[in-house]
Amino acid sequence: MESKNQNKQGELNIELSEDVSQGTYSNLAIITHSNSEFIVDFIRMMPGVPKAKVKSRIILTPQHAKRLMRALIDNVQKYEGMHGEIKDADEGMTLPMNFGGPNAQA
Repeated sequence: MESKNQNKQGELNIELSEDVSQGTYSNLAIITHSNSEFIVDFIRMMPGVPKAKVKSRIILTPQHAKRLMRALIDNVQKYEGMHGEIKDADEGMTLPMNFGGPNAQA
């Protein structure tokens, strides 16, 4: 008989701590890559504040970056199916890209 605390084969037990569950707000992401990794910097830009700060950096393998892209596409399509098309409010908007890091590709 299997214990309630044991995971079924193939299941992943993920713990989400209280401080991480609060999340971090970001309204800009800068993506750079090398031959072995993708780096996603999540940034918070605030009106009237001349300097934006990177609030979180996630480093992914190319394979995981592609899985993340597919998952985002799938979730955006599901969201739009339920709530209608997401309007791109940033169209035509240019952002200063002089954050001091490598050239961004987003």
